[in-house]
Amino acid sequence: MSLLDILLGRRLANREYETRKLGVLEGVPAMGLDGLGSSAYGPEAALTVLMPLGAGSLDYIGWVMAPILVLLAILFASYWQTIRAYPSNGGAYVVAKENMGRDAGLLAAGALMIDYVLNVAVGISAGVAALVSLLPGLHPYILPLCLGILALLTLLNLRGTIEAGWFLALPTYGFIACFAIVLALGVYRAMLSGGNPAAIVPPAALPQAGVAFGLWLVLRAFAAGCTAMTGVEAVSNSMSAFRDPPVVHGHRTLAAIVAILAVLLAGIAYLTAVYRIGALDQTQDGYRSVLAQLFGAVLGQGVWYQLSLGCVICVLVFSANTSFVGFPRLCRMVAEDGFLPKPFAMAGRRLVFSVGILYLAGAAGLLLLVFSGITDRLIPLFAIGAFLTFTLSQTGMVMHWRRTEGARLNFWINTIGAAATGAALLVIVVAKFGEGAWITILIIPCVIALLKSIQHYYRELQAQLRPPEPLKIERSEPPVVLVATEDWNRLTEQALRLALALSPDVIAIHLSHLSGPEAVEHDDGLRRRWADEVEAPTAAAGLVPPRLLLLPAQYRAMHEPVLKLVQELQPRFEGRRIAVLIPEIVKQRWYQHFLHARRARHLRAQLLRHGGTRLTVISVPWYLDAVQTGLEDPAPPAR
Repeated sequence: MSLLDILLGRRLANREYETRKLGVLEGVPAMGLDGLGSSAYGPEAALTVLMPLGAGSLDYIGWVMAPILVLLAILFASYWQTIRAYPSNGGAYVVAKENMGRDAGLLAAGALMIDYVLNVAVGISAGVAALVSLLPGLHPYILPLCLGILALLTLLNLRGTIEAGWFLALPTYGFIACFAIVLALGVYRAMLSGGNPAAIVPPAALPQAGVAFGLWLVLRAFAAGCTAMTGVEAVSNSMSAFRDPPVVHGHRTLAAIVAILAVLLAGIAYLTAVYRIGALDQTQDGYRSVLAQLFGAVLGQGVWYQLSLGCVICVLVFSANTSFVGFPRLCRMVAEDGFLPKPFAMAGRRLVFSVGILYLAGAAGLLLLVFSGITDRLIPLFAIGAFLTFTLSQTGMVMHWRRTEGARLNFWINTIGAAATGAALLVIVVAKFGEGAWITILIIPCVIALLKSIQHYYRELQAQLRPPEPLKIERSEPPVVLVATEDWNRLTEQALRLALALSPDVIAIHLSHLSGPEAVEHDDGLRRRWADEVEAPTAAAGLVPPRLLLLPAQYRAMHEPVLKLVQELQPRFEGRRIAVLIPEIVKQRWYQHFLHARRARHLRAQLLRHGGTRLTVISVPWYLDAVQTGLEDPAPPAR
């Protein structure tokens, strides 16, 4: 068993694809962690904006969260219809492209890609912030912790979507259970005390207001709090991950995620107000998240506090998994349309789109490095992409229902959704523009330009490779074959056998002084052995003996003398191809890569790059060990 098998598991066959799909039980952890986890940093982001109001910020958190809950209900109704109309994949890219054209689809794809990357960075950084609240001694290690968690999530998703769902099920449902206990107990005590409960562990004292209340401040808080809804679209974007019937599983998963999220947001807004809990500066020592303060106020700091905060930390750090489910599938659809490199559309060893997973991890890791893993620095960039895709998706559905008879109610539901998300998007852009949102707004057109340039390349390639005319059978001469040889040995013998089968014109090339001017050469000995052991047997068999040509490698590079020889031979053999045979030892064990020079690989690469259309390069492998073909069928799945 190889190290790759241990890390990622055995390679899966295509026939096992259906067994890898999700139901509701696995779907909620796999696709809902973004939404559920955002309940931790969404309200805190709003409270952070309201910090200048001091203790007065708690009087307005309800007014900020109420329209967010209304917007959440509108999105739920809208995406419920989208799932029914597009049961395979109803993401914003597909809906916008089919109903509003290619450019609208690319705008949705670009915005959604950026949002997925930001979701990974924000989710992990928020989880580490919660961990630091529990263990303040870890504050200096915020960035290493973020990168380590990112690596774990990447490995987990490379193993497969269903494995990720199973792995995340326990912390997800533990989080829901712990939060339900905290909310129920907190609300019960608040009601008994007439809305003024005593905290077991008092939260941090809030200062007096530093600024006066203003509508602009509330709008900025609303824009920050909207980050709590960024995962609602995940189900419609990943419908292909559900087992049959996908609409039923998609609807149930969406309903569970939205219902739980709504309860969490409403409960947090209410309890932070009655327990007088505000946001703290994450960059300062002694930082405690809003949830850490809330759990301490309701539960104290005993075992239940540790357990509840541990579940929150797990859900937050793993909330990035939603992007690991949706981003690769989005990239697959975009790649199938020719706007991303083809490898994005290819399933890996575990039937997941590995290239998309690795790209997402790399981009999110770069963001974490640039912003040092601090959530507050990432939040301003967040939510713009999500609400832009919300708006495009709802607008596309409006146009879809306009062409569908008997869909008047559906039309108005999505119309309200498009208007609401469009208005929220405008508020978010205006409120966050000066705080860093301009970066996201600038990047989106760059991503669209990149996608279009990729498609332009594929169009040019298709034009050059257009279907030819019927095959023309013409009399053609065999190629002139050049055989690269280091010495007379079995590698050279095997290559010469192939060369003589291809053509009577065979030239063996030996390059001298490849290792430098002080290298000891045995050219005379090679000439004698060549005459005795190659030319004589070949002539006796009635074949034209291969010639041996010794070329000096003045600059210790194999490709330069070979390319020069090819240029000299082409006029002499007009109309004939020139083939270069390169004998190569196949390294089947890891240590063999360190014991051999990579001259054959380098020569092949340079000849392919500079040789031109009349040059053909052929590798002739030599295996040191028993050949492992890789064609054996792995063990079938358990029935």
